[in-house]
Amino acid sequence: MKRSRKEKSEASKQAIDTALRACLIAKDAAFNARDYIVTGSQIAFLAVRQCEKELDQIERQVDDATPGAVTHVPEAEARELLACLKFTIDLERVGDLIWSVVRRIHGLPAPLNSEESAVLIELAQVLQEMLVRVHQGFVGRDLGLAESVIKMDYDMDQVCHSVFRQYLEKGAGRRSYEVTNLLFMAQAFERAGDHTKNLAEELFHLVQGHSVRHIKKSR
Repeated sequence: MKRSRKEKSEASKQAIDTALRACLIAKDAAFNARDYIVTGSQIAFLAVRQCEKELDQIERQVDDATPGAVTHVPEAEARELLACLKFTIDLERVGDLIWSVVRRIHGLPAPLNSEESAVLIELAQVLQEMLVRVHQGFVGRDLGLAESVIKMDYDMDQVCHSVFRQYLEKGAGRRSYEVTNLLFMAQAFERAGDHTKNLAEELFHLVQGHSVRHIKKSR
């Protein structure tokens, strides 16, 4: 007989709670990155750094605890524990990538122009929404939300590729340093989106028992 969540092992409940907390921390990192791009707030800068540190710590804790825990629970719970481990690994990487964006902006000798900032703001907003939906999808085992995250990743890819095409066509001119950093930052957001998409695909795997890699990429 399948046990309810209340009847699951303490290790399984703790792993789920930790993975959900990591989702919220990554979402906060994206929110504060957007705030930093818009305002240059030192508080937002430090908040992103703190989120990155917390995600590092969570990933290490889950990585240490999971191997022993999976040997003491039924197969279904073991699968859930492994899903939580994959979640924290990808979310740790999301935190690193968001922090790399904020760090680059902090190190620029001159601010980005409004058009360049707008691109990064858009990417940060999309990433934040993806993380919100992943969190909600994991809570409710909602595959509709998971599918929407996969489609949003495609939209994020298109924005990033558009930026690259734009500067490949017209060149960077005298602002080659700033433009090079812009492209690295756009790529970092794109990669963070890829890791978030991995979470949505892992949710499909958790719920359905098999991987989903070919959902139609359209709005």
